[in-house]
Amino acid sequence: MSRSQSTPVTVISGNLGAGKTTLLNRLLETTDRRLAILVNDMGDVNIDAALLEGSDLARDGIAELSNGCICCELQDDLATEVRKLATRYDFEHLVVESSGISEPAPVARLFTVGDAAARYTVDALVTVVDAAVLSSVVDGEKLERETPTDAQDRPLADLLVEQIEVSNIVLLNKCDLVESDELERLEAVIGQLQPSAEIVRTEFSDVPPERILGRELFDPEALGALAGWQQALADERVHERGHRDQNEDGAEHDGEDGHDHEHRTPESVYGVDSMTYRRTRPLDPDRFSEFLGSLPPEVIRLKGSCWIAGRPDLVVHLSGAGRTIDAVGEGPWIASLPRAQQTLYRENHSELPWDETHGDRRTELVFIGTEIDPHTLETELDDCLLDPDCSPTELAADPFPIEEGERTIIRTG
Repeated sequence: MSRSQSTPVTVISGNLGAGKTTLLNRLLETTDRRLAILVNDMGDVNIDAALLEGSDLARDGIAELSNGCICCELQDDLATEVRKLATRYDFEHLVVESSGISEPAPVARLFTVGDAAARYTVDALVTVVDAAVLSSVVDGEKLERETPTDAQDRPLADLLVEQIEVSNIVLLNKCDLVESDELERLEAVIGQLQPSAEIVRTEFSDVPPERILGRELFDPEALGALAGWQQALADERVHERGHRDQNEDGAEHDGEDGHDHEHRTPESVYGVDSMTYRRTRPLDPDRFSEFLGSLPPEVIRLKGSCWIAGRPDLVVHLSGAGRTIDAVGEGPWIASLPRAQQTLYRENHSELPWDETHGDRRTELVFIGTEIDPHTLETELDDCLLDPDCSPTELAADPFPIEEGERTIIRTG
C-alpha cells in the first residue's frame, strides 16, 4: 500500500494542560475530513475521551487507552485498537493524542512496523506547548513535579523539551497569557531545540485544520536526527573530519583534539545559542558533578555522552532540562569490545569518531541556552578532566551510573 493509499496519522503530544484535548475538539469541529481519535490517558478514568464522547462529535470513531503509557505498556493495546478502528469506522485520518508523559517518537515508531505500517502512515508529529510553562523552563524556574522523587520519575521539563525536539509542528499555545517579546524569545528557543520545526502561535488551540492535518512532514529516517543538539554534534563531527583530512595533508590543527571547540551557531537577537564541547579525556566524577550542580539557569538544555573516569567500559548519557539532569548507563564503548567486534562495528559505522589511543571514548556535550558563556563553560569543564591513567576522586556516593541500564538524577541550581 502506497503512502497515498494508507491512512495518515497525526500524533499530538504535550504537557498536561497544554491544550491537546482542546485542539482535538477544534479539529473535529472545523475539518471536513472524517477523523478517528485514539486518546491515551494515565488515569483510571479517561477524562479526555469522556469529554469528546459527551459532545455531539461522537459520530467519529473514538478509542481510548487508559491506565498506562501508549509508548510503553500499552503497545499491544494500541495495535489492537488501531485494527478495530480500521474495521469499525470509515475515516480518512487518525489522530492520536498521547498522554502528557509520553514521548512522541516511540508512538510514531509503532506505526512504522507490522500491521500498522501496512494500514497507516505517520503524517506529522505535533507538540502543543503551554507558552507560560516553556517560559518557566527557559528561566530555570522550578515546575510542579519538576524534581523527581526517585530515579524512575521523569522530570517534566526534560520531557517537554524532548517532545519539542522531535516535533514537525509546535503549537505555541496560550499566547494570550505571555507578552509579545517573550513569545519571540520562546520561538527562538524552540528554533534551537528543533531547527526544522514549524512554529504556530495559538490561543485556546485555535488553528486551521490544514496547518495540522495532511502535511506529510514526518520522515522516519530523520526521526533520530531532528533535535538541535543532534545537529550540533553532527556539525562538529563534520568539522572534525575536515580538520583530520587537513592534517593528513600537512595542515596544522587547533585545540586539544585537533580543532577549535568554540564553534557556535549564529546568535539570534534574543541571545539563544548552543555550544558543543568535545574531549578525549575522562571526567573526574566529583569535579564534574560539582560542575553540573552549579549550572546557571541560562542553560536550557544539556545533552550528550560522557567518558567518566573509573568507567572505561561504560558510556554515560546525560539529558538535562530545567533543574534536573538524567544520567543513564547506556552500554559499552566500542573500544571496550573484543577486537573482532570493534573491527566489524567500525566497518559498518565509518562515521564513528575514533582515536588511535582511546578509541571512541570521549565526552560530547551540547549546551543550549540564553546568553550562555561558552568560554566559561569550556574552562570549567576542562578543569574536570583527568589524564586517562589517573585515578578518579574517591566518592562515598558517586552520582553517576556504574553499570548498563542504571539511571541516576543530578540536581542543578
